[in-house]
Amino acid sequence: MTAYFTEEGSVDAVNARMGSDINPRLAEIMTCLVRHLHAFAKEIQLTQEEWEIGIDFLTRTGQICSGERQEFILLSDTLGFSMLVDAINNRRPQGATENTVFGPFHVLGAPVRQMGDTISLDGKGESCLFEGRVIDLDGNPIAGARIDVWSDNDEGYYDVQQPDIQPKWNNRGIFVTGADGRYSFIGIKPVSYPIPDDGPVGQMLGHLGRHPYRPAHTHYMVTAEGYQKLVTHTFVGEDPYLTSDTVFGVKQSLVAPFQSVRDGKTIWRSHFDFVLVPEQGIAYHDETSTTGEKHAAAQDLCR
Repeated sequence: MTAYFTEEGSVDAVNARMGSDINPRLAEIMTCLVRHLHAFAKEIQLTQEEWEIGIDFLTRTGQICSGERQEFILLSDTLGFSMLVDAINNRRPQGATENTVFGPFHVLGAPVRQMGDTISLDGKGESCLFEGRVIDLDGNPIAGARIDVWSDNDEGYYDVQQPDIQPKWNNRGIFVTGADGRYSFIGIKPVSYPIPDDGPVGQMLGHLGRHPYRPAHTHYMVTAEGYQKLVTHTFVGEDPYLTSDTVFGVKQSLVAPFQSVRDGKTIWRSHFDFVLVPEQGIAYHDETSTTGEKHAAAQDLCR
């Protein structure tokens, strides 16, 4: 260990400056971050010009952020980092419904509706009956499960993106299961849409030869007493962007059937069962730190 900075000893020089009485988890995070960041620069032999371009990119990413737009989360999403963190924190046993990214368009306070109600308030788009069950790992129905659902309209926009065009709570609602665990509601078959691509992240995608599109999907957040919260999507099969989702949110188990309906109330029908895991079913285990230390470390990083 040396007090002076050298190319060979850069990691030790930086990490040695940390105090001895800081949050243990914060020390662990920053030590690892410095190690990998320096290794990246050394492996790629980063030039001064490239470093300056990177700093400019991050600066512009921060400058475009606002109360309605979080470009850094968009950056995390498009680099697959959001999905990786989600996967690490939501490991579930075989048979359980898989998690995926939450997305930026959830709104608190959506109205609780009756089973079978229609959430498409503008009447646009191809109508679809969504139905299924909320069950446990043994196939038993879960009563009292809250299914919070939201989706885009037929043009690929959420109501909060078009407050002067779409009715409030368009394509949103909360449904509570009864003793049979079943749910049903009428919405629309969702459509694929691009993420906001008019900023630095969109420019990055263009330089990388990547498109900005997400495949058609419906969002769900399913909660029930005694069970882990489930945040997930169901995706429309045969969507052209299923295998190239720009935020890497697709999991094969979440591709739902969409069947055409003849002589019915809707054009489509989609059946999907949500399988929940008991709260004590999987405990996050980390021998190096406690949950409290992790929370405190996150707060330290945000100050």
